[in-house]
Amino acid sequence: MKSTIKLFMIFLFLINTSILFAQGSAGTKSEIEPRYLVDMNTAGILQKGMFSIMTEQLPEGVFILKMDVGIFNQFNFGISYGAANFVGKGEMKFYKYPGVNVRFRLFDEEPSFPAILLGFDSQGKGEYLDSIRRFEVKSPGFYLVASKNFNFMGLLSLHGGLNYSLETSDQDNNLNIIVGVEKTIGQQISVVAEYDFGLNDDENKVGRGRGYLNAGIRWSIGKGLTLGFDFRNLANNRITDTFGGDRAFRLEFAAMIF
Repeated sequence: MKSTIKLFMIFLFLINTSILFAQGSAGTKSEIEPRYLVDMNTAGILQKGMFSIMTEQLPEGVFILKMDVGIFNQFNFGISYGAANFVGKGEMKFYKYPGVNVRFRLFDEEPSFPAILLGFDSQGKGEYLDSIRRFEVKSPGFYLVASKNFNFMGLLSLHGGLNYSLETSDQDNNLNIIVGVEKTIGQQISVVAEYDFGLNDDENKVGRGRGYLNAGIRWSIGKGLTLGFDFRNLANNRITDTFGGDRAFRLEFAAMIF
């Protein structure tokens, strides 16, 4: 009973904090540009001097830590690292190498023109499959993405991109397409969805050829703090999946450091 009361008090505290500040990357009052939907990179960017740290917890005990910093107004640099079976029992399977994420915004958004960003992201997700030298979800590699915001009952953001992953040892090295959408719900909450065509993952080694459909919800719970819950692989694309989609959790904190 005492534990239940404590959890309820924590929940009330989070609600009160979010009402007072609500300055994460979700909702109409967000002060931080969203840089990701679920797996998809957007054309969002950290402003110069801003630092972000984000964690993702995925199935099979996968834990990924990401850190990004706004070096210049149009340029971000980040690193990441993770492990499978980080949470649970048995031996932890650390990734062989850290990931690198470099983002350069070529064009800012204009009333009649989207923001366009060129980047490189070597961080895949899920377990690393030594037999075919790739992650369960391939890293984006080199990518080009466009993002455009519209005023529609709050904000509606549309995203589209191309990517070429360097994980090609599975003999599937096609250029890939990914599209996504984000919709604010009030001042503190956003919902996101994306569809990765999986053109570089359709040889029945990992993907079935259906593409990856992901969705999520984001909640700005405090100053610079955003909580997220994701529903992944809703099209049941992975051949090893028996039960269809899976769930994941993320938490991001961002603040100015210089």
